[in-house]
Amino acid sequence: MDLHGKNLSELADGTRIYLVPVGPVFGDEAAVSFASTGLRFSGFRVIGRTSGGRRNFDAYMTASELKKQAETVCDKLCDRLVTQCDRLTAPRPPLKLGSATPSLAFTKPLIMGILNVTPDSFSDGGKYLDPKHATEQANRMISEGADIIDIGGESTRPGAEPVWEGEEARRVVPVIEALKDSGIPLSIDTRHSFVMEKAVTAGAHIINDVTALSYDSESMLIAAQSDAPIILMHSKGDPKTMQDNPMYRDTLLDVYDYLSERIAACEAAGIDRARLIVDPGIGFGKRMVKDNLALINGLPLLHTLGCPVLFGASRKSFIGAVTGEEDASKRLPGSLAAAIKAVELGAQIIRAHDVKETKQALAMVQGFRDAAIIDATS
Repeated sequence: MDLHGKNLSELADGTRIYLVPVGPVFGDEAAVSFASTGLRFSGFRVIGRTSGGRRNFDAYMTASELKKQAETVCDKLCDRLVTQCDRLTAPRPPLKLGSATPSLAFTKPLIMGILNVTPDSFSDGGKYLDPKHATEQANRMISEGADIIDIGGESTRPGAEPVWEGEEARRVVPVIEALKDSGIPLSIDTRHSFVMEKAVTAGAHIINDVTALSYDSESMLIAAQSDAPIILMHSKGDPKTMQDNPMYRDTLLDVYDYLSERIAACEAAGIDRARLIVDPGIGFGKRMVKDNLALINGLPLLHTLGCPVLFGASRKSFIGAVTGEEDASKRLPGSLAAAIKAVELGAQIIRAHDVKETKQALAMVQGFRDAAIIDATS
């Protein structure tokens, strides 16, 4: 496909427009800066698609070319382009977590340590079902450098059976209570409003919902009343059925549109965009290789939503599909490769089982980035 030599004037009326930043670079003043991170993008892949969901425009443009062409299109389309550019470049404000816990600043990639208080999670089910063992594992991850601990009491692996919310709360609340004075932000991984409310009352700071507050009709209200930051993840179907032949017209753009709609729903409910984090939902209702890789490669598009991006690929099945490693506990190399790729494309939070190893890998990525910035400006 020839992406060059096209003009925005070719866009048909009613076309939806998407800016996918491309070519991460350092020190190029002509490039577009990304959220005050030092990372810059050399240009954009500009994608348009019709109301029917099909792409009808696809072109590469430098930032200066895009600016010139934007001035030639209709006001509505120009406004969309400007809004996406503004959201890409705007700094992500620190997440406020309450008076007793420091805010989370996005000055470097953050690591969210996974704590599954379940008997049936795909990688470590049953290991931390006992609150004592769960607390010990959380403290271990904190000592290894976790910035957030994500506590979940219901497995959302493909094929998982739903858990009664009372049982889910019984699993997670004692762990949250044991960790609430640790000084580290705690996230509750749940799709149930009852569990959200109990967890926040017990001391959780962040709500992480794999259904983007769409599963439970009361979730939006509970989230709005809590003042907690909220992670909106894309998923298709429920855990039991989500891998039963998931289909998309355009994976990247469909996921973007869904997250954009959920952000709008949150704002309509009185939840400020500054409280929101987005997650493309790697492995949740995605075709094993095609969809997951498309989302990772297209991750920069999500930055134009104006929210921090969380990325979670740790030990997931698509890594096994690509590498041939069937044992989830042996997928650390693939998990690190995916995490590094995501951070290089601007992801601000990495959700991981293996905190120590992820911390070391991301420290190297940050070191390369800092050195490149210094070299470019010296």
